[in-house]
Amino acid sequence: MKRSAGCLVSLLALLLVAAGTAEAGAVRGIVKNGTTGKPSPGVELVLVQLQGGMQEVAQSKSDAQGGFTFDNPALGVQPMLVRATYKGVNFNQAVPPGSSSVQVDIYEPSKDAKTITVPSHVVIFQPNGPTLIVGEEYQIQNNSQPPLAYYRADGNFDFTLPEKGMLQQVAAAGPSGMQVVQLPIDKKNNRYSIAFAFRPGSSRVRISYELPYADTAAAVKIPTLYPGGRLLVAAPPTVQIAGEGLAPAGQEQGMSLYAREDVPAGTLISLKVSGSAPPPDANAGSEQGQQGRDAQQGGESAAANIQIQAVPGRLDVLKWPLIFGFVVVFGLLAVSLARKPVVAVAGAGAAHEAAPAQRPKKPNPEAAHAAPSAEVPAPSNGSVSLAQVDAAVGTSLDSLKEQLFRLELRHQAGTITEAEYAQERAKAEKVLRDLVRG
Repeated sequence: MKRSAGCLVSLLALLLVAAGTAEAGAVRGIVKNGTTGKPSPGVELVLVQLQGGMQEVAQSKSDAQGGFTFDNPALGVQPMLVRATYKGVNFNQAVPPGSSSVQVDIYEPSKDAKTITVPSHVVIFQPNGPTLIVGEEYQIQNNSQPPLAYYRADGNFDFTLPEKGMLQQVAAAGPSGMQVVQLPIDKKNNRYSIAFAFRPGSSRVRISYELPYADTAAAVKIPTLYPGGRLLVAAPPTVQIAGEGLAPAGQEQGMSLYAREDVPAGTLISLKVSGSAPPPDANAGSEQGQQGRDAQQGGESAAANIQIQAVPGRLDVLKWPLIFGFVVVFGLLAVSLARKPVVAVAGAGAAHEAAPAQRPKKPNPEAAHAAPSAEVPAPSNGSVSLAQVDAAVGTSLDSLKEQLFRLELRHQAGTITEAEYAQERAKAEKVLRDLVRG
């Protein structure tokens, strides 16, 4: 019975692949105004090929009903991006492999700073010889009603570096989780800004910079520009952190955490950092995206990934940025196949289904192994439903993402050797390939 169920799931997966291949080369979509809830005609659109430097490969314009079509051989085969320009603001939508339709949401722009709030601010310290590498991540929330996109061409998100800080890179990501490198606007005296369209929902801004770290010690003053947020500071366990108002928040995934709640705007938080740690992996970052005017206006590119240390905070929003650069190319394909509608096949035997009580447990961060497949007895009526197939594949993908997340944390924290990391990563990639093939 189980063998029949496995064959059925494999057959359905092959059907999904065949369906995606049949649509390769074309995508049809609609532009919808998220503020008014109506289709938007006359919007200029560009098809962007992410691989090979974000090349614009086709152009279109939405018709009277907001519809548009793109034809390109790379569609359905590799990750692509549809970019809509509305009132001077870029709105992007990813087109994963296998996709044949897409909806691009645009919003009326707003210049009111009250459109957004900044509920959390994370600072990660990583010693690297005489240099202290610092990564900061801001969570930005846009709960505007009606939904609006917060954007200013002269800069709508400000940040300040500590004294002697040397800015390395800035990246921003919208609600979809894909990020692009930004061109910072220098406002002098270590103050900077970026121009990014913060759409409704949760977005992130990530900053990396370097500080002098003579004698493995530094006094760092972190400015807080936005009110009411939670500050979370993280560092390897061999690094000591001390600061007024900071409370130890335990350890997670090989990183020591310190927290301070409800930090007022304009607060200058003085920290003392001391101690050494294994240097970061120079090859941990992925290919950087193109820097340009498009990046300033908030394009979200799967080809760009900021090279800073991410940390597993207790805020779930910090989870996926860490592994995004690692799984973006083949992850989009897997998610597309797992979530694509499936026609139920009756009378074909048992199916795999992930019941809530039988979902795989989160893998041990000290022993990451191949993600188990979800398997339960067949439903009594002998039919395979969309929910059952979707749950089986989706549960395995969720477990695999959790495994990759923990593996990358161990690698970044230096608690796993390069040989062990390569071995476990190869196992995870094999599991993902097996899931995609069914």
